[in-house]
Amino acid sequence: MEIRTEAGGAAAPTTHAGGRATSADDRVQTRPLLSVLLSRPEIGSLIGAIALFVLFLVVAPTLRSGAALLTVLYSSSTIGIMAVSVALLMIGGEFDLSAGVAVTTASLTASMVAYQLHLNVWVGVLAALVLALAVGLFNGWLLVRTGLPSFIITLGSFFMLTGLNLGVTKVITGGVSSPTISDMDGFSSAKAFFDYTLPLGNGVRVPVIFWIVLVVVATWILLRTRIGNWIFAAGGDPAAARAVGVPVKATKIGLFMAVGFTAWLLGMHNLFAYSNAQSGNGVGNELFYIIAAVVGGCLMTGGYGSAIGAAIGALIYGVVTNGIVYAGWQADWNKLFLGAMLVLATIVNLVVKNQAAKR
Repeated sequence: MEIRTEAGGAAAPTTHAGGRATSADDRVQTRPLLSVLLSRPEIGSLIGAIALFVLFLVVAPTLRSGAALLTVLYSSSTIGIMAVSVALLMIGGEFDLSAGVAVTTASLTASMVAYQLHLNVWVGVLAALVLALAVGLFNGWLLVRTGLPSFIITLGSFFMLTGLNLGVTKVITGGVSSPTISDMDGFSSAKAFFDYTLPLGNGVRVPVIFWIVLVVVATWILLRTRIGNWIFAAGGDPAAARAVGVPVKATKIGLFMAVGFTAWLLGMHNLFAYSNAQSGNGVGNELFYIIAAVVGGCLMTGGYGSAIGAAIGALIYGVVTNGIVYAGWQADWNKLFLGAMLVLATIVNLVVKNQAAKR
């Protein structure tokens, strides 16, 4: 015998032979579409991205061309590559303010090692990878060892790397940039990997492919692996996570090393795109990475966010920075747009999260 309830009520209980009453299993009930959408961290940024894209399509007709759209994608990828790892780190409850200059450190290391030691360029590339991972390892180790906020630790790393980039470059070269390595062994093959342009349409530069692959891998890790559960747990409530066996320290160190890896990847693209590295580059870019992650739904408190959201945040950055140029506006408005989006996105993300929790 079935006992019906009014629509929207609790699951209908059923009475089986013998008079024993049971209720439907909540785990197999279908969730309303609105609840599913509100539960996604990137929903707010997706709405914002669509609105901004439509706006600039109207005010900047040039943006409608295929070449302009590819330029937007490339510009977004140079932020998005780093935004993916920064988003994972923020979900894990930490920040990395040295991410921007770490990209430049990787570029300088690869070029200096290869040029000064007269080695194949690929040796410099591998040396840069080791150093980038070591910087991430140092930041993570110091964090778990001292218990200091990651803001303080990585701020210190930011200043140290900035000083090293400029100081070492001046000592070795007498200037502020590394020597050109375009005529060295291994340069052509390395450039073909890190700065290749795919013959699709007007040409898709390889950082766009790197970006897409990183987003897919990071999303799979977050949603389909035990490591993803560890990242959310470590950022949401570290004490509770430790109590149930989550390796919080190892997780946080791994996340800092992931930032180091993406800094190396982007640094190699920059090096082989221009054949040398400027020691002063990268300062301030860490803020753009954080903005992309926050606009994409990552909470500053940790434990909430997504790699897809960070990708959308980076795409918003690309649309705004290029849309302003194509619209013929002054570039000074760029920072105003980014600041307004950061504040608005933080508010929207909080509202969406609260609504999802209520439902």
